[in-house]
Amino acid sequence: MKKFALILSVIVLSACAATTDDDRREKEEELKTYKNELSELKKKIAKLEKELSESSGEGIISVVATPISPSLFEHFVDVTGQVQADKNIIVSPESSGKIVSIDVKEGQRVTKGQVLARLNTEMIERSLDEIEINLQLAKTTFERQANLWEQNIGSEMEYLQAKSSMESLKQNKEALQAQLDMAVVRAPINGIVDDIIQRQGEMANPAAPFARLVNIDQVYITADVSEIYLQKITSGDEVTIDFPVLDKTISANIYRTSSVIDADARTFRLRINLSNPNADYKPNMLSVLKLRTFSADNSIVVPSILVKKDFSGEFVFIATEKDGKTIAQKQYIKTGIKDNNNTLVTEGLNAGDLLITKGYAQVVDGSVISI
Repeated sequence: MKKFALILSVIVLSACAATTDDDRREKEEELKTYKNELSELKKKIAKLEKELSESSGEGIISVVATPISPSLFEHFVDVTGQVQADKNIIVSPESSGKIVSIDVKEGQRVTKGQVLARLNTEMIERSLDEIEINLQLAKTTFERQANLWEQNIGSEMEYLQAKSSMESLKQNKEALQAQLDMAVVRAPINGIVDDIIQRQGEMANPAAPFARLVNIDQVYITADVSEIYLQKITSGDEVTIDFPVLDKTISANIYRTSSVIDADARTFRLRINLSNPNADYKPNMLSVLKLRTFSADNSIVVPSILVKKDFSGEFVFIATEKDGKTIAQKQYIKTGIKDNNNTLVTEGLNAGDLLITKGYAQVVDGSVISI
C-alpha cells in the first residue's frame, strides 16, 4: 500500500512539472506575438503619418521654427542654509555670589572688557583687609629680623620663618585680589547684549548663564548638501543666496566644504562667510542657496516641453526641405541633464537646425508645413 502511494506521488509531481513547462512556453509564445503586433503597429503608424503629411492644400500646417544656436548650459540645485555667528556666546561669572548690580541693558553695544555686572564681594573685602593688616605686621617683623641677621644677631631659622610668613601673606593677598576681580562680570568680546538671563539679587555661579552677547558684523551660512554633488561643488564656487524673509538675493563664494560625510544623512557641509555691517542677517535666519553643479559652453539646449517620446526614444520636430516642400521631420535625440525647463541635447541636433517651437503639437513626421 505504501509503495502504491509513493508511485502516485511521483506521477502527480511529474504532471505538475509538465504543466509548469507548458505554461512558460505558452507565455513566451504570447510575448512573441505581442512583440510582432507592436512592430506591425509601428509600421502602420509610420504609414498613416506619411499619408497625412502628403495631403496638400488645407493640410499645410503653419508653425514657428527657430534656428538652433549653441549656448551656455548650467544645472543648479537648491539647498536650505542657516545663518550663524561665531561670536554668539553665553557669558557666565567666574565666581559665585549674589548679583548686586547690572551695569548694562539689553540691546546695548559693549566693548571687550566692559563691566556687565558685579557680585557681592563683602566677605572677600573683609578677608583682604585682614590679610593687609597681617601683611604689614609680617613685613615689619621680617625687616627687623633681617637687620638683626645682618648684624649676626638671632638665628637663621627666625629670619627664614619671618620671610616665609611675609611671602605667604603676599600670595594670599594676590589670591583674594584675583577673587575680587573674578566677581566682576566683563564682556569677553565687542558686541551687543542680546539677552540678560539673570536679574539683580539672584545668586550667580560659573555654571549659570548670566547674559548672551552677540557680534554679527561677520556671519556665515552653513548648508548640508547630498554627497552625490561632492565632486561638483568645491571651495571658491560662486553661490546665489536668497533670503525669503528679507526679499533679498546676493552672490557669494563658498569658503570651505567639510572633509567628512555625515553617516546618517549622507551629506557634506559647506560654509559661506558674509560681511554684515548693517546687521541684516540674523543668527538662525533661513536662506536658499542656488549651487551650480554642471556647466558646459557651446551646448545644444532645447525647451523641455518640445521633447517628446515614442517607442523608439526621445525626439523633437525640425523643419526641413524635401521634394520642394517644407516638412516637419521627427528627429530622434539623446538628452542629458534637465534644468530650469531646459534640456541638454547630447546627440541628434546641430547648430542651425530649424527647431519647431510653435505648432509642434499639430504636426507628425512628414507633415507639410509653412514657416
